[in-house]
Amino acid sequence: MRLRFCGVRGSTPAPGADFVRVGGNTSCVAVTPEGDDLPALLLDAGTGIRSVTGVLDGAPFRGTILLTHLHWDHVQGLPFFAAGDRDDAEVRLFVPDEGVGAVDTLARAMSPPHFPIGPDGLRGHWSFSTLGEGARTFDGIDVLAREIPHKGGRTFGYRLTDATGSIAYLPDHLPAAAGPARDAALALADGVDVLIHGGQFVEAEAATASAFGHATIDEARALAVEAGARRLILSHHGPSRTDDAIDALEAAWSGSPLDITMAIEGMECAP
Repeated sequence: MRLRFCGVRGSTPAPGADFVRVGGNTSCVAVTPEGDDLPALLLDAGTGIRSVTGVLDGAPFRGTILLTHLHWDHVQGLPFFAAGDRDDAEVRLFVPDEGVGAVDTLARAMSPPHFPIGPDGLRGHWSFSTLGEGARTFDGIDVLAREIPHKGGRTFGYRLTDATGSIAYLPDHLPAAAGPARDAALALADGVDVLIHGGQFVEAEAATASAFGHATIDEARALAVEAGARRLILSHHGPSRTDDAIDALEAAWSGSPLDITMAIEGMECAP
């Protein structure tokens, strides 16, 4: 299993010269199963999903998209995903189950007058399904979905496992002091090779982070240490956090016994 970070910003895209090196597109991670050459599983569909078309190098996307939740920065790239919006594409898209059909849920933001077409206007063979908590297998990768705390709609974290290792993906997550929600986050990250976690806020911004249902970087690190994760990759960077500011944050953790990396667009890694 190989990972490619296609979008690493949170909340809204960040264009401009101060954001070029780290990247300004919103959340999307492309996963290539072991033994395959092309990504077949996408985590979230922010504006970063557009770059997956280039990775596929002319091939249609044939695989699965797992959405953690339905906030704009995790779905806004869907109608601009050229490799999925073509006649020979085959796409299975899953959203957390909130008691409403997946197409109807997506259409709340993607339909006239908000957008020219609805989800059913995408070309190719698309299926839209809701997903509950539990274990499934997608494209040869075992996936565990658990509900985690985040403001404004049901949100899932995912744990992916194959013969090469394991990753946990929790881009939007408000750590809870106790209870089932915290237990779910710890279960997803337990002993994981790579924990991908939201790193949008620093401690000085803790009040804002809590108000919007996010963790601070310190809280993400504490979760990684408690869960025994081998490596922490911080993504979902604040849209006003410049490249230089992100470099400074990474440098501040250089002496940590935990391997901490700031995600940048185009970065690739394996568990």
